[in-house]
Amino acid sequence: MKKILATSILVLFGGFAASAYAAKDFLNVSYDPTREFYQEYNQAFGQYWKSKTGQEVNFKQSHGGSGKQARAVATGLQADVVTLALANDIDEIVNTGQIDKNWQKEFPNNSAPYTSTIVFLVRKGNPKQIKDWNDLTKPGVEIITPNPKTGGAPRWIYLSAWGYALKQPGGNDAKAKELVKKLYQNVKVLDSGARGSLTTFAERSIGDVLLSWENEALLATQGLGKDKYDIVYPSISILAEPSVAIVDKTVDKNGNRNLAKGYLNYLYSPKGQELAAKYFFRPRNKQVANKYLTQFPKQKTFNINDVFGGWAKAQKTHFVNGAIFDQIYAEK
Repeated sequence: MKKILATSILVLFGGFAASAYAAKDFLNVSYDPTREFYQEYNQAFGQYWKSKTGQEVNFKQSHGGSGKQARAVATGLQADVVTLALANDIDEIVNTGQIDKNWQKEFPNNSAPYTSTIVFLVRKGNPKQIKDWNDLTKPGVEIITPNPKTGGAPRWIYLSAWGYALKQPGGNDAKAKELVKKLYQNVKVLDSGARGSLTTFAERSIGDVLLSWENEALLATQGLGKDKYDIVYPSISILAEPSVAIVDKTVDKNGNRNLAKGYLNYLYSPKGQELAAKYFFRPRNKQVANKYLTQFPKQKTFNINDVFGGWAKAQKTHFVNGAIFDQIYAEK
């Protein structure tokens, strides 16, 4: 009887242990330019998590234009976390009840663990002499940029140009609209996401200038790219703050809440910040950032809240159906 009981207890707790430490599936739905970063990040975090908990994780990644990715999660793609290009895309998922409305308070820096900005990637020697936003409106300049209706970077790009115009002497919304309209009249290809635009510019050799995330431009100038491209930092650009959040509905369903919290918290750790810098995202951690001062030139930036009243207002004014971008593009 004692032997049977002991065997039963062993089976019971053996089964519990097997269940507790079974490999967990975990999906991070992200935007285009984070592919390489999260591939290495997942490996580093996976090792850390296993050392702390004994649990293995089967990481899965999904990448595309940030707006498109947000809509995929909103309509059924079961992400454990989202790491998207801007806060408004996460708010679109909040509206479906899958993410808590106070998500920005869950992690430091309004749940934006690293930053970036918008720069110009030009052909070596900058043959069209593109130095600032107004140069993009000159006749004969062919621009490659993603579509603001599907991606996150293109909304940062559009608002960067608009904000630049506002900050010029005598700048106002009418002058900003005119500059942005002329800019889009010079767009040669409007891809659905930032990585597609990089492919168009670099691999298909179309266009004189790519309007780009800083990290994408820096990646493009590594190795053989250093002989093909130059990066132009405009006189002013926008402070881009990619955002992260737990998809509460999914993690509560599959029991991944602690894993999801650990995953996003690790982005703020020295290791996570080092990896962000390695892939040319600007780290929030000052000690880590100070190690990469030569990698990231000083850039004058403005904040979306100060210039546009925040993402909710900017989205409604510029990017919803029938708003200013649609008006401008219809006149293209």
